[in-house]
Amino acid sequence: MKILILNWRDIKHPLAGGAEISTHEHAKGWVKAGHEVFQFSSSFPNAKKEEVIDSIRIIRRGNHYTVHLYAFFYFLRYLRKRIDLIIDEFHFIPFFTPLYTKSKKLAFIHETAEEIWLRHRLFPINIIGYFIEPLFFKLYRNIPFMTVSNSTKNDLVRFGINKNNITIINNGVNIVKRRSEKEKTATIICLNKLSNDKGSEDAIYAFHEVLKYERNTHLWMVGKEDEKGYKEKLKQIAKNLGIENKIFFFGFVSEEKKFNLLGKAWILIHPSIKEGWGLNVIEAASCGTPTVAYDTSGLRDAIVDGQTGLLVKKRNPIELGRSIYSLLNNQQFYNILSKNALAWSKKFDWKKSAEESLKLIENII
Repeated sequence: MKILILNWRDIKHPLAGGAEISTHEHAKGWVKAGHEVFQFSSSFPNAKKEEVIDSIRIIRRGNHYTVHLYAFFYFLRYLRKRIDLIIDEFHFIPFFTPLYTKSKKLAFIHETAEEIWLRHRLFPINIIGYFIEPLFFKLYRNIPFMTVSNSTKNDLVRFGINKNNITIINNGVNIVKRRSEKEKTATIICLNKLSNDKGSEDAIYAFHEVLKYERNTHLWMVGKEDEKGYKEKLKQIAKNLGIENKIFFFGFVSEEKKFNLLGKAWILIHPSIKEGWGLNVIEAASCGTPTVAYDTSGLRDAIVDGQTGLLVKKRNPIELGRSIYSLLNNQQFYNILSKNALAWSKKFDWKKSAEESLKLIENII
């Protein structure tokens, strides 16, 4: 079987996140099962136009805003008669494949955008996107969907997708062979791209609240800035609060470094306004690191509240900070959450996820 994945970013993109990791892990499983997989994604500085990663042929054209158009022309010219199934991924917008091909399709979505549109910096694109997003789903009413959580399934049903046409396949996690020892100093880690919709500013304000009660604490901000100058904005906020010497910015890190930092940290802070699942929550859990997060879509699926982490009902950094301190101040409870988080992470396996998605694909074909 020849499978084409349409995704705005591939695994090597500087802003690749949980959705890109998920896509790549599924594709690896399909290749191992004997299928041929192509992926069409946007280019980025110094990227190769084409390369093979883990036996997946990556094709790069266009940028964040033009990749959908490039995909349309490339498909019609080179792939139209070669592909058995298209994986059409939603990230704000889909690739609109129902408009130009009758090939078999599977829509893959981590989360609906909704309020994330309003955090977008480009006006009026953000307002237009917010109001026309429901129309995208009308185009895909008769196409099967694959998603990663009950939260997203419920959102899809709200947008008019038949619940019987939606399959939930949870993300997996890469097993940590050797866990790092925790830092001697209480350390909070925020692992996400630095952006408004991921709640980067709230992470700093929440940390400021923690410092009111526990001065011997550090915050690690791990991830690349979503837009130029945003990291400097965060540093200025920290400086204005007088806590700049307590916060460390790591930028983009390798997978090995990521798990090393997750293992050393005490708590993962997750102030995102909306997620499809929260892959980094399970990655942290696999290192015995519980998460404190806002009680929002996706995160409430990845965290068992009061057992593997804490969900904060109010989207308020002060409440978030106080919840973190309450956990730091209760060693017995922390140890229970850490142990439970580790056990919880073992329920998620990429091999199993890829096997389930392959069965779904075979049923479509």
